[in-house]
Amino acid sequence: MTDPLHTEFYDADDYRTALSLVPGLNSKSVAQLVNRCHCEKDFILGDDAFIRDITGAANRAFSRQRRLEYLRDGAKERQWTDDHGVSRIYCLDEAYPRRLSQCDDGPVMLYKLGKCDLDAAHMVAIVGTRHADAYGVEFTRRLVEDLGKKIDDLVIVSGLAYGIDIAAHRASLDNGVRTVAVTANPLNTVYPAEHRGTASQIIKQGGAMITEYATCTTVHRGSFLARNRIIAGICDVTVVVQSGIRGGAMSTARMAAAYDREVMAVPGRVTDQYSEGTNSLVASNTARLITGADDLIDIMGWPARETEGRQRSLFVELSPEAQSIVNLIKEHPELTVNDLCARLGIPYPRMADILFQLEMDNVVTAIPGNRYAYIEM
Repeated sequence: MTDPLHTEFYDADDYRTALSLVPGLNSKSVAQLVNRCHCEKDFILGDDAFIRDITGAANRAFSRQRRLEYLRDGAKERQWTDDHGVSRIYCLDEAYPRRLSQCDDGPVMLYKLGKCDLDAAHMVAIVGTRHADAYGVEFTRRLVEDLGKKIDDLVIVSGLAYGIDIAAHRASLDNGVRTVAVTANPLNTVYPAEHRGTASQIIKQGGAMITEYATCTTVHRGSFLARNRIIAGICDVTVVVQSGIRGGAMSTARMAAAYDREVMAVPGRVTDQYSEGTNSLVASNTARLITGADDLIDIMGWPARETEGRQRSLFVELSPEAQSIVNLIKEHPELTVNDLCARLGIPYPRMADILFQLEMDNVVTAIPGNRYAYIEM
């Protein structure tokens, strides 16, 4: 192992990577440190008295011994990233994502695997609960599909977690939309392991995996919350599909709002645990209500490609249960969803799922008063 005192073995990238390993620093504080020290090398190699003068504090993490350890680890990290085709994006580089550069608490270093442009014209974060139901997954799929049809230079960003996150990534892959997974762990692992296949496809289809964590970093619970600020900061708008009142997606939404980015939330039934968060975001005016891609496009003021209106397939096959619902709606358009449940003996959750699918198939449309109308062909 190279002795860290032999500074001739290290280059500028090693010192930058070393600085990114110092705990407690962010893009703003690094800019200030480098301005005072003139360069990263001077900070890493400076004696303790000099660093105390620069920082105004006697921080154990800033001791010369620790700084030389960061240099050793930084050199190893730089070598690992070079060997595995991982890009290093330093906060003071021109390549640092422009949206993230506007966030004072941005990461010092981003590690990126994949070719996706992090400065794409339209960056949309889609996040939500790990316990997504059919409603949340289907909404996510439809939102990504419709955005992909209407918006150029689009990238969907999420966190590769269970539930809404993985649904957003997979919907992007299915519709030829680039997607970026922001992870709370180094790029030498995929978490959760079940999503390795999706992670591989993300890279193959022009997307990217990004993280602020080096391979020598220990992942802890706080890493996931810290990861959320990157998702929020790198995007123009954050869409929360489903979330409990204390879900991780709620922190992403609040961070996005703090960055003065647009936040949108999908409404849900007031009795649903994983709609409590989204409903509260709308009620508190933290988020705008979203019912589909057109809402997002209109609010963001993005130019949309002309597309043909969605039409019902002539070959939609309805189950006997769905057909009975359609028949009753045609005969009695005044009936509410609760009335339909009572007339047909179908539980409300099941009724809501069927109505949602019928709406996606352009068979019925929601109208005021918790009612549905049949769409005549």
